[in-house]
Amino acid sequence: MSAPDADTPHCKVVLAGTIAKSLLAEVAEGLKQIERKPLLVGFLSSADPAARVYAEWTGKTCRENGFDFFLREVPRDDLEEALITANTDRAVDGIIVYYPIFGNRQDQYLQQIVDVSKDVEGLSHRYIFNMYQNIRFLDSHNAKKSILPCTPLAVIKILEHLRVYNTILPYGNRLHGHTITVINRSEVVGRPLAALLANDGARVYSVDIGDVQQFHRGQGLKKKRHEVVEMPGWTLENCLPVSDVVISGVPGDSYKVPVNLLREGAVCINFSSERNFSPEVKEKASIYVPAIGKVTIVVLLRNLLVRSPVSLSTTLQRSR
Repeated sequence: MSAPDADTPHCKVVLAGTIAKSLLAEVAEGLKQIERKPLLVGFLSSADPAARVYAEWTGKTCRENGFDFFLREVPRDDLEEALITANTDRAVDGIIVYYPIFGNRQDQYLQQIVDVSKDVEGLSHRYIFNMYQNIRFLDSHNAKKSILPCTPLAVIKILEHLRVYNTILPYGNRLHGHTITVINRSEVVGRPLAALLANDGARVYSVDIGDVQQFHRGQGLKKKRHEVVEMPGWTLENCLPVSDVVISGVPGDSYKVPVNLLREGAVCINFSSERNFSPEVKEKASIYVPAIGKVTIVVLLRNLLVRSPVSLSTTLQRSR
């Protein structure tokens, strides 16, 4: 057997579509257990072209995979009343709203209008509270899952697919021993993602403009939920060399993760709409996931299936 070419990068590039296919198989199995197609209703009140593209993509994916989808285009001043009506419509299994709408705190208010039983995006206060407190179910019998936001959950599912999660360890501790850097601490993705990873046992460095925070559950994972510790003076120069997983989602096309700081063999995942990693990442990383969008939309379907008023498989109910 000939030796590997020393000049050939040994990085495995994993595309989101490949991961999405395995998740779709799980969703298809869940669909077999219900009596009718779940109905997702989307509300579009935004002039943002990206919101319309996402809405159209959602509808296409729903219909291709056995779900019903109806898009309602509503003037933004009428959206609150339309959401209240959908909350009480027994035919509607899930609701998704395409933001931004007002682009201010009013959008946060609208997120709370959607009933918890129909929120497939995990944006309701109860779901956000549960996520940060590491509460995984809505009831004492562990029968009703607490929904997680789609993009952070998509990253979790990607890490599970890549076997970064150690299934030998107990559920809830399967990232124990991993050090992960998350670049971006937005309230939409970055901070929730850091909290989820830390709650699953990882030591997480959350990097934002001007500071670094460490999310962790303490030595030996003795704490039930993560705690946050400020890291004065720390920068990427401190975080990246010790991280076996690096996840970046900085908006804009000018930002690039410094490849020279990456640990040899790191797993690198990009969740920004722009590429945060230069092509040279393949010379350092063992696995590189350049985008996650197709996984995010399947996670939305998965959340919708879990919200449907039927008893689903143990796999869907017990996994993240």
